[in-house]
Amino acid sequence: MTVTSGIERRVLLGSVGLGVLAAPAVLSGVARAQESSKLEIDRVVPPDNHRFKVGDFKVLVVKDGSRPSPNPGETFGTNQTPEAVGELLAQNFLPADQFVNSFSPTLVDTGSDVILFDTGLGPGARTQGGGRLIEGLAAGGYMPEDITIVVLTHMHGDHIGGLMEEGKPAFPNARYVTGQAEYDFWTDTARAGTPAEGGHNGVLANVKPLAEKMTFIGEGGEVVSGITGMMAAGHTPGHMVFNIESQGRRLLLTADTANHFVLSLQRPDWEVRFDMDKAAAAATRKKIFDMVATDRIAFLGYHMPFPAVGFVERLDQGYRFVPKSYQFDL
Repeated sequence: MTVTSGIERRVLLGSVGLGVLAAPAVLSGVARAQESSKLEIDRVVPPDNHRFKVGDFKVLVVKDGSRPSPNPGETFGTNQTPEAVGELLAQNFLPADQFVNSFSPTLVDTGSDVILFDTGLGPGARTQGGGRLIEGLAAGGYMPEDITIVVLTHMHGDHIGGLMEEGKPAFPNARYVTGQAEYDFWTDTARAGTPAEGGHNGVLANVKPLAEKMTFIGEGGEVVSGITGMMAAGHTPGHMVFNIESQGRRLLLTADTANHFVLSLQRPDWEVRFDMDKAAAAATRKKIFDMVATDRIAFLGYHMPFPAVGFVERLDQGYRFVPKSYQFDL
């Protein structure tokens, strides 16, 4: 089934972005100036999406956008020298002075529920070529009204930015599932006047209005049969990952546990600018990816190279990312 997106707009390619993993400015409407697009295409180009199956569950990954950014060492390996960060990138055939950050909300169709994990950057990013989730869902055969459950792995701006459209819920028929610890942290008025205030305001604007339709879970909490949550704190205080199992197949949605397929996986101890508790985040990375490597299971990381799905094997101080191929097609 082919569905053409009805959203007509100019698609900007090649813009230089902020390189922000957590985008509170998008939620608050504080849009920083971007360099002019290098290329404009006057036709509708649906965003990349990718389909595969996990047992009986259908999975659709949407590329909500991507941003090239300079100075990787200012985001990854902040406790290392820029030269060390650049050297590791060069060893992996990547430029030492730039990185690309992409965003991959994911839909899981169980046959009885259509579940969306995270909502992307949202309307505030569209002038920069982001916020393309709704287009991508439409291209994959799903409309906003089809979504029955929205799961929030955590509440950074690039995960909750698409919850609202023009002041109304973007997914009008959905109920919501998120971590109790995460919601409690971001809605607490103690965040005012702290570095977390921007995120606090974004949650008040986008998440709190939906609280009456929310189910709050913790470790082991069930979304639906076959999908359960696991605490993975560090990136944020209540960050969660989700285990998806059907017919003997398994996929772990790791959200922002690791945010670069080289810098965060090969060097899990290296600090990341947007990890709120850097020591806890490093411990969580090792715990989660030790499990992924030991059990040889697939994972989907929100900021991994699109389509964001792969495996890891142990390598030296960390792990080597092995992109998905045809494993799920057989």
